[in-house]
Amino acid sequence: MRLRGNEAISRHDAIALAPASELSLTATFECGQCFRWNRVEAPGGGIAYEGAALGGRARLTQAGGIVTIDAAEEDMPLWREYFDLELDYADIRRRVSVDEHMCRAAEFGAGIRVLRQDKWEALASFIISQCNNIPRIKKIVETLCALFGDETAPGVFSFPPPERVAGLTEAELSPLRAGYRAPYVIEAAKAVASGALALGGLAELGARGAVEELKKLPGVGEKVASCAALFGLHLLDCFPVDTWMKKAIASHYGADFDPARFSPYAGVAQQYMFYYERVKGVG
Repeated sequence: MRLRGNEAISRHDAIALAPASELSLTATFECGQCFRWNRVEAPGGGIAYEGAALGGRARLTQAGGIVTIDAAEEDMPLWREYFDLELDYADIRRRVSVDEHMCRAAEFGAGIRVLRQDKWEALASFIISQCNNIPRIKKIVETLCALFGDETAPGVFSFPPPERVAGLTEAELSPLRAGYRAPYVIEAAKAVASGALALGGLAELGARGAVEELKKLPGVGEKVASCAALFGLHLLDCFPVDTWMKKAIASHYGADFDPARFSPYAGVAQQYMFYYERVKGVG
């Protein structure tokens, strides 16, 4: 079973997941794509994160050039899929490194992987994310789960399904302090729960088609739709643009920039650019 709640799993149950060169915990969890993973103390050194995904809770540790996960052997295919470990990101880095700035950003962000997140969770989370900072987004998402998700173990809650959120009122969501975003989350949940928005089939439309469909939802613009498509539908050619990306584009590419230069992995290139800009603070 996956690690749940405060349940302790002995270190001999930690399983090697990937080389740190191909799965950097810090880069992957701090590049703006997910909101339910938090850095924790790593006994004996190294880097450790705990978080919720796939209906459970997991702890990952990076030390000695290896990333391990406290998990049972039978859960490994599920986690390997979540971390997208079958895709050759070294090859992607080579393919998107078409200019000097991207060469630097891709090298700096080596180890970032685009997680295969739940489609509905990603959509709702990025609706919440608009005009918001990451600590506050995390707080809102965790409160949403605590109030309306299922408690899978003491203190561990699943992300509430769209059917449950669709039946809520703005007043019931007021403890989240999500402000104007609350009705947008409810409307999105209603669309997904009713089948008016078939999230499962959107990937078949391709990056541009999926983004245009998502933009039909109230309160969902280009940036939120692109994030939902990239991080929820795993459409790797989507290229979300936020404040950090606008700064990077203005500094290194100019007004005629076209993300198609990085196709078909523009979304992975975006993650390298975002992480490099946010951490390095380059201008």
